[in-house]
Amino acid sequence: MAEKESRSFALEFEHVSVSFGGLLALNDVSFRVGENEIVGLIGPNGAGKTTAFNVACGFQTPTSGSVSFPSLDRRTLRPAQLAKAGVARTLQGVGLFNNMSVLENVMAGAQSRPGGGTWSSVIGLPSVNRNEQALEIEAMELLERLGIVKYASTVPRDIPYGIAKKLSIARALMQHPKLLMLDEPASGLDENELEEFLALIVELRSSMSVLLVEHNMDFVMALAQQLIVLDFGQVIATGSPSEINKNPEVLAAYLGIDE
Repeated sequence: MAEKESRSFALEFEHVSVSFGGLLALNDVSFRVGENEIVGLIGPNGAGKTTAFNVACGFQTPTSGSVSFPSLDRRTLRPAQLAKAGVARTLQGVGLFNNMSVLENVMAGAQSRPGGGTWSSVIGLPSVNRNEQALEIEAMELLERLGIVKYASTVPRDIPYGIAKKLSIARALMQHPKLLMLDEPASGLDENELEEFLALIVELRSSMSVLLVEHNMDFVMALAQQLIVLDFGQVIATGSPSEINKNPEVLAAYLGIDE
């Protein structure tokens, strides 16, 4: 246990609670996302997964407890500080700029990097400096890596949903994150796209940590090294997929099986 506590981490929740009026959305939630680890945050509808994600991203302030990132000495985080903390998040609804090309969407991700990246060509300024040219090359390389470079000049509303999902990840990767947070990455994808996404996320683990909220249990079980199970705002189980699969509290929460 001592070895586990001393290892590097990308994110730590310590006794986090969130209340909305008289409702406890999170109740004394603690967990860690280790360095280069894929962690799945799962649970039935209304379990508190989205609230936990919003706390991690600074969109929701904890009523008590704290969230820690290695690069920030703060008890709370504002959304504008995500990049400084080395965190990038994708949204369930993709959240792309439909009036910009696929390439410009990816380049826009660099704006959140610490120290900033300029992309005056994207916003219409006349000069394109060397930094912007470097950003364009980097963005094209990401599109190539994700197999969607042929869509570079297309606008998001004209591309398939699975491609839009990859585009949202490419934009997040332009931030050079240490922790990538994925909100239901498997939703809306067909079987082939799911296999591609699974392989992509496993590949990303070599350079960053990944925390995902996901309802597709086959997908998350095949992907995550550790699972955090929430129910009614509390952590009811933590462990590997094989451990979670046979945990009686998890079976009761998901299937109503009470052993």
